[in-house]
Amino acid sequence: MKVSMTVILSVFSALLLSVSLAANSDPSLEKFLQCLPDNSLPSNPISEAIYTTANPSFESVLLTYINNRRFLTPTTPKPLAIVTALHESHVQATVVCAKSHGLQVRIRSGGHDYEGLSYVSEVPFVILDMFNLRSIDIDLASETAWVQAGATLGEIYYNIANRSNVHAFPAGVCPTVGAGGHISGGGYGTLMRKYGLSVDNVIDAKVVDVNGNILDRQTMGEDLFWAIRGGGGASFGVILSWKINLVRVPAKVTVFKVDRTLEEGATDIFYQWQQVSTELDKELFIRAMPQVANGSVEGTKTIRISFYGLFLGQSGALISMMNKRFPKLGLQQSDCIEMRWIESTLFWFDLPNGTSIDVLLNRPRGAQSFYKNKSDYVNHIVPKEALERIWKMMIKAEPMWMQWNPIGGRMSEIPDTATPFPHRAGYLFKLQYSINWSEEGTEATDRYISLIREMHDAMAPYVTKFPREAFQNYRDLDIGSSPSNQTNFEEAKEYGLKYFKGNFLRLVKVKGMADPDNFFKHEQSIPPRWT
Repeated sequence: MKVSMTVILSVFSALLLSVSLAANSDPSLEKFLQCLPDNSLPSNPISEAIYTTANPSFESVLLTYINNRRFLTPTTPKPLAIVTALHESHVQATVVCAKSHGLQVRIRSGGHDYEGLSYVSEVPFVILDMFNLRSIDIDLASETAWVQAGATLGEIYYNIANRSNVHAFPAGVCPTVGAGGHISGGGYGTLMRKYGLSVDNVIDAKVVDVNGNILDRQTMGEDLFWAIRGGGGASFGVILSWKINLVRVPAKVTVFKVDRTLEEGATDIFYQWQQVSTELDKELFIRAMPQVANGSVEGTKTIRISFYGLFLGQSGALISMMNKRFPKLGLQQSDCIEMRWIESTLFWFDLPNGTSIDVLLNRPRGAQSFYKNKSDYVNHIVPKEALERIWKMMIKAEPMWMQWNPIGGRMSEIPDTATPFPHRAGYLFKLQYSINWSEEGTEATDRYISLIREMHDAMAPYVTKFPREAFQNYRDLDIGSSPSNQTNFEEAKEYGLKYFKGNFLRLVKVKGMADPDNFFKHEQSIPPRWT
């Protein structure tokens, strides 16, 4: 008698699940695990993707994609199970079975959520890990690509460069960030002034909805397609993949990094940077990064400002432009390095010139440090006297650093309602604050978080007001949050208006249509109704 391979795989899957069930007594988990094979394809057995606490690899799977040691404490809630989806049907099954049996799903692409919301919850939950769904299909003829949610930015950049030296994609500088969360939160990077955000270059998507259906742009409709491009995909479904437009870049671009301390006139230089950085040609992006450094006198501290630049052109044209528009920086030919765009992605990640682009294929290695981040937007130039006060506050808050990122260019041309991301025309800079530490324990964590909060509070006079705005990809629970298992409109409005301004109300409307019972939720998700 012949036994089909499908039958063999089904039996094998059932045996593996029975072992897991024996070691896990939670009734909801048992029902969830039993449900999974019935809702996935036998030709792609889901048993190979399931990790419970009984599995010896459970801990390593959990920890590899945790990026912040703040969420590696003994008191951090752990998932009941992890599903490392190997096939789209595994995503569908996870959604259907978790919904049916009362478990929450946290969706993790790269694990870089600043507050750990993609892998931590206060209620019984499972993690849906997307890192195995990482295919990248490039079509140079149409200058487009389909990229799955688990692909990292580094993998996307590497694959584009393997096909073309004159194409790129506008996204962030950290190569291990996952495409699913990065793009659905907006996607900010060094090509923003020329081409806008990542979401401004997305033309289609595939999503698993609350009923386990796979939708594309046509079947999901324009409202949901609008919402997931900057409104955070995890409030509406599971992002499977994005169809992106590739953008044109020169065969050679120019990068530079110039450091100036307060003793070298950094305040005057920074003030001029504020005046010109958002008005320069779209091809030029210059980030200013103030941080505390040792002073010229032993035992003293100063501020060193690093000016990082990317110019979509050659160094001669760049220096001519800088001499006319930003002369105080004193950019020299020796400061400039011409390279392929793909090599510039390594420069922005602070890797040495000449590093092999193969490092872009490196996957996350787990959390290396503790950190806390915050964000702001600036719509008025900060006076020199105020800058001096800011520098003094930074020295007090050491080892905190800041990044000031110019807007303008293409960003000012795109309506603030085109996507949920509203911070466009009329904005000068996006600020990121970050503090990192290595000391263990709650006392150290409380001390460092207090420092960055004090710095953030002190910056209030110089940033947007009513509301004080923030960037969703720089997740910050300090600006408001909901309980893990409930999304109240009044609570959600606190963070929703700061991230999305008036677009928040449209997001609520779309949520009500796409997920009326609020299955997809986390501490900063979109509520399904106004009451």
